[in-house]
Amino acid sequence: MKVEQCNPAIGAEISGVQISEAIHNDDLFHEIKALWLQHKVLFFREQEMSLQQHRDFALRFGTLEDHPVAPSHPDFPGLVLIQRQKERSTYENVWHADATWRQVPPKGAILRCEVVPEIGGDTMWANMAMAYDRLPDRVKERITDLWAIHSIEQSFGGNMTPEGRAQLVTDYPPARHPVVVTHPETGLKILYVNQGFTTNFVNFARFDRIRVGADYTFESNNLMNYLLHQVEIPEYQVRLRWRPGTIAMWDNRSTQHYAIHDYWPAQRNMCRAAIEGTETPTQ
Repeated sequence: MKVEQCNPAIGAEISGVQISEAIHNDDLFHEIKALWLQHKVLFFREQEMSLQQHRDFALRFGTLEDHPVAPSHPDFPGLVLIQRQKERSTYENVWHADATWRQVPPKGAILRCEVVPEIGGDTMWANMAMAYDRLPDRVKERITDLWAIHSIEQSFGGNMTPEGRAQLVTDYPPARHPVVVTHPETGLKILYVNQGFTTNFVNFARFDRIRVGADYTFESNNLMNYLLHQVEIPEYQVRLRWRPGTIAMWDNRSTQHYAIHDYWPAQRNMCRAAIEGTETPTQ
């Protein structure tokens, strides 16, 4: 197995191995898991993997979860179908970590490319541990005890009826997470807000921080926008050009990703296994 680091910030391409072998090979599985935690996103080319093998490999990391909006494969629960064909609309082209609107968001995902455009349809990932680490000290001090709301309604409610949105929020109430979380396995501090699901701080308006309401309204919004834009810094990113048979697996706790929607009306079909989280994000 050969490991080639993509850049100094994030990502590694792994060659010389079929990851389906890790379903029954404990040593290979633990080696891949260690690389996954270290590099945060791994890329594997020319993978010959069936749907059953995709599911079985992902199950080695934990229980799989379906999505309330995206469809799952009818024969393989836990494998979410991400298919873009004639429809131009998409929920993907925004920086986000998956399902942070859950009280316990997923720990990671394994995405397999089935059909890809000749040009376009790349995906980018960003290292949110680096994004936190390189914040100015004064900003770190300002956000150390802040919490924020993450809402499924913000991204998925727009095309629903009022009744549909109300039911969505009833089924998946907004989650409150720390703005800075500690990775449960690596101990790294992570900047934990994203453009897809984070809506506002919940504890910014304290008497020791504000003089009048305008201090809360504008300073809170300005700080949130500043934090949300950190993911866009190129030095924190890696970009993957897909080919059929390519697999990407990422640590959803320490990364965000952006699927570039520049290929319409070409077809792009992916299959994703999302691995349930086991820990509530904590400071």
